[in-house]
Order: sequence, then structure tokens, then C-alpha cells
Amino acid sequence: MKWICLLLAALMLAGCAAGAPGEVSPSLPQAMDETAASTLPSQTEASDPIRQLLDSMTLEQRVGQLFLARCDAATALRDIPACHLGGFVLFAADFENQTPDSLRQTLAEYQQAADLPLLLAVDEEGGTVTRISRYPAFRDRSFPSPREAFSAGGLLQALTNEEEKCRLLQSLGLNVNLGPVCDISTDPDAFMYRRSLGQDAETTADFVSGTVKVMNAYSIGSVLKHFPGYGNNADTHTGLAVDNRPLEELEQSDLIPFAAGIEAGCGAVLVSHTVVQALDADTPASLSSNVHQYLRETMGYDGVILTDDLSMQAITDRYGAGEAAVLALQAGNDLLCSTDYAEQYAAVLGALLDGRVDFDSLNASVMRVLKWKQSLGLL
Repeated sequence: MKWICLLLAALMLAGCAAGAPGEVSPSLPQAMDETAASTLPSQTEASDPIRQLLDSMTLEQRVGQLFLARCDAATALRDIPACHLGGFVLFAADFENQTPDSLRQTLAEYQQAADLPLLLAVDEEGGTVTRISRYPAFRDRSFPSPREAFSAGGLLQALTNEEEKCRLLQSLGLNVNLGPVCDISTDPDAFMYRRSLGQDAETTADFVSGTVKVMNAYSIGSVLKHFPGYGNNADTHTGLAVDNRPLEELEQSDLIPFAAGIEAGCGAVLVSHTVVQALDADTPASLSSNVHQYLRETMGYDGVILTDDLSMQAITDRYGAGEAAVLALQAGNDLLCSTDYAEQYAAVLGALLDGRVDFDSLNASVMRVLKWKQSLGLL
């Protein structure tokens, strides 16, 4: 059986890496789809249209919905149907040399290639993190950071800034912004300092709550980041960061903005790769079942949980790409922010077939992703 699983996983990887445009990945044996279907709820529960949609999906399509993939324009139209991707994250290179009209056309082509409507996400925080507004074709000048906007005009100006971002994204065909930043950072030398609001927990909570409500009004998906709070810790893009603060300190400060965003109806929560010793002494938060259990049970969050990019060095220094994806799902994530999505798609499929990831967990995660898409008007 093991060699069959490996063969199937290899076929999936080949389909994702080398399929022709419009080509779907090879179908699994009927028994595999029946095994997945056997874990689904009763016929009464199946009256939910999202449940009906899930029932109609193949195992390959369900696995693909777990990936928010880093867009590669050279292979995007091939990879979308081959891997049944849940969505793309676009970076600055995807907007360079584009105009609003050409970008709209590109994104429309991506949507047309998809089995299900795509989450099309971007990091447009403002300040040091701008993917769109840095280009004059899209805006006269880059958006200021939340810190800069707040300094210029308080909470009203900061929220006005967020509304302008929503209007821009909506006009282009983008439907998710990876924000707001919920982190509280007080050290000017800290990685997250310039990207944070620069205010106390309660003021940051007001900003986060207000931003989520604005984004919901424009049907732009919000993503609270970086749970459970970066604080003054180091950059996980370049290595491991360890947060040794007690849980009580986190609950009295860093977690307050996340609680406010959850209450306001956020679309997703992004979990960082920081090792938060108060919750898990050894494992990055993104791969820690303890961290996810705290978010679900203690904070009462029932929406989509998203990893930070699994290609960041805090992860790649310790885990292989495929292993990281499997561990992320075992920990409780629903959506994987993935640069190495072809390899990870095959790894997740193999983990389902050999039992390291169970079908109930898969179906629960896909349901959350589909419900988020429904809330954004995509389904």
C-alpha cells in the first residue's frame, strides 16, 4: 500500500508541475473518493448548499482548496486547474508593468481557469509593505503605514486609509488583503515596529475592529496577523524567533486586538512562525496544535486559520517543504500560505492516503474555506 501512496503522490506532483493549460490532475481511484465521502455528515446536514458543494468535490479538489499559493505568472494558468488551488497571493512583481485594465484581465483569466472562485490576496499594509500602491499606475503615491496614518490624523485617518485600500482592491478584482496587522511593538529596532499601529492594546483593538468592519462592508477578506502577536521579536523570514513572555502578559496586551478582530467578524487569522513558549516551548506557532487549540477553544474562534508563508526560514531551517505542510494541517490550520505548493500538494495528498491527515479534518478545513468564499460573494 505504501508504494501505491507514493506513486499517487508523485502523479499529483507531476500534474501540478507539468500539466498543460486546462488539464486537471489524474483522478484518484473511486475507492478513495468513497472513503472521503464516508466521513461526511448525514443527509440532513447535506441540505446546506456549501455542504452540497463539498459533497460534489473530488479529493484532489478538496486538497487544492487548502492552498493559498504564491502566484507565479509564468505557470499560473496551468497550476490553477492542475492543483485545484484555493487562491493566490500576489506580490509586487505581479503588479509591475501592469495597468489597472491589464491586471483586471489577468485576474479574470485566473478566475476563469479555476474549478471554484479563487481567493486573490495581497499584502497592502502601507508603509514598508506595499505591493500595489508603490506603482504610479495604480496610485499617485504609496499608502502610508497604519502607524503613519494614525500619527497624521488619529483613528479616523487610519480607518479612512483602510477604506481607500478596500476601494482600490475591489476595483482591481482582488478580494483579500492580508491585514490588519494586530501586533503591538514598542522597540524601534524590532522587526514589526514600523508595521504596527504604534499604540496601546485598546487603541490597536479599536483600529483592528474598525478595519475588519470596513473590509466586510466592501467584501474584502480580512486576515488578522500575526497571531498570537509578534511583539518585539525577531524576523521569522530569516530565522527562528522565540517569545518567552508569560501567557498572562500576552493576554493583557497582544491578544486583545485579535479578540477584537474576531468579535468584529474577521475572515481569517494568520499564525506566525514564532515559538511562543507560554503555549508551546519548542514548536513554531504555525505548526503547534497547542496554539491552535488556544485560538479555537480559549478564544472561541471558528473561522479560517492560515499559516504565514511556509517558505520562511524559521520553517525551512527545521523542516522540509512537504513535511511542513503536513505538520501545519495536523496542527489545525485550514489554509496554507505556500510558495512550494506543487510539492506540498503532493505531500498532503500522500498524508491523507497514509492516514497522517484524516478526512474529517480535511473536510472541516475545506468547509471553512468555502464558507469564507461564500461570505465574500465568491460562491
